[in-house]
Amino acid sequence: MLRRPPYPEILETRKEIEKHMNELLEMDVIRMIGNNEIVEIITPVLITWHDGKSTLCGDFRALNSYTKADRYPIPRIPNSLNKLAKVKDITEMDCMKGFHQNLVKQNSMKLLRIIFHMGIYEYTRIPFGIKNAPAHFQRMMDTIFQEEILEGWMVVYIDDIIIYSET
Repeated sequence: MLRRPPYPEILETRKEIEKHMNELLEMDVIRMIGNNEIVEIITPVLITWHDGKSTLCGDFRALNSYTKADRYPIPRIPNSLNKLAKVKDITEMDCMKGFHQNLVKQNSMKLLRIIFHMGIYEYTRIPFGIKNAPAHFQRMMDTIFQEEILEGWMVVYIDDIIIYSET
């Protein structure tokens, strides 16, 4: 059982987590569940990036430790940069909240429950912090853009897409 009480939080962090939780609810990335449905509980964690923006994820360390690794290859950044060394035109796109574009299987939702003072929620879409999310997303993107990648005018790195031309 992965049940844990919520971490203590400071007021500013609590407000930021509330903001993220409300956004995720609006986007149907999470949904509130009843207390009688508790199986596994994870505490939400706020990650602040170097640019000051933050992301909400769960503390999935325990779950990740039991998860068999998906060995699908993630492209190496230096290899991608080598492809772009001589190009003249580059267009970069980012799949906004890419992991959240993928549904979680119904039988896995119980493993992706988070507890917060606002209630207990479960993810309906893949959250940030899950061990195999990057490999899963890379596989999906490589499948979708297989032809473009093989033709040599696109590089995909998880949720970043670079389209390039040498002319």
